[in-house]
Amino acid sequence: MLVIGESINASNRSVAEAIASRDREFLQSLARAQVAAGADFIDVNSGIGSGSPEYESTTMEWLVEVVQGATDKPLAIDSEIPSVIEAALRKYRGERLMINSVTAEPEKLESIGSLAAGHQAWLVALAMGTNGIPSSVEERLAACEQIMTHLTQLGLVAEQIFFDPLILPIAVDSTQAVVTLKTLEQIKSRYPAAKTVLGLSNISYGLPNRRLVNRAFLLMAAYAGLDAVILNPLDAKMMSFIKVADMLMGKEPSCRGYIRAHRKGILVD
Repeated sequence: MLVIGESINASNRSVAEAIASRDREFLQSLARAQVAAGADFIDVNSGIGSGSPEYESTTMEWLVEVVQGATDKPLAIDSEIPSVIEAALRKYRGERLMINSVTAEPEKLESIGSLAAGHQAWLVALAMGTNGIPSSVEERLAACEQIMTHLTQLGLVAEQIFFDPLILPIAVDSTQAVVTLKTLEQIKSRYPAAKTVLGLSNISYGLPNRRLVNRAFLLMAAYAGLDAVILNPLDAKMMSFIKVADMLMGKEPSCRGYIRAHRKGILVD
């Protein structure tokens, strides 16, 4: 399973403060720690929601340069603003790239989809349109169909699209975990070449012992067809669960990845 490290996100107060104060050392240390913990991609989100589009773009350019100064791991450029994504792409120098994210909203689908196609990037596509997150499986799949049709017309192939079936907090609506899992299963059935991804921690928002809920849901999502996950790779037990999930889903021939992790002493019970 592909691991996208979520920690460099301005929604986190300490990260927002580091970005505002241009604390390069703090952010690079956070990037290196995620890589050391096993992240395959580093998500970078500079949006603090209080600046002009020009300020947001300049900040994202700076953040991309800072993180790339600490690691050669590929980045996930995390913004829903086309101009901010475009600014990040001007500074990006890696071979692989992910853009996070687009929805079925026509204007964003066209602008962000075109950026992804032009740079041959992987693109996270949220299963929603102009009316927010749908409550039903059918509505989410309808959004996925709109997205797939438009993106392939722009030149992307299914393998570049990472559908996010979306998670609403289970504390808000106790049916939503099942809706997410069923959507995930249907996406894999309808678009077998496409990939799937989840922002895992949303499931436990508002609950105590959140990591326990996150880990359990990870295993359920892995069985439903999850290919990638956005999470905190510094949670060593969660990273161990990913090794277990890959092994149980037959993604590790002869259990090699799990055994290798055991020998390195990085599995946490």
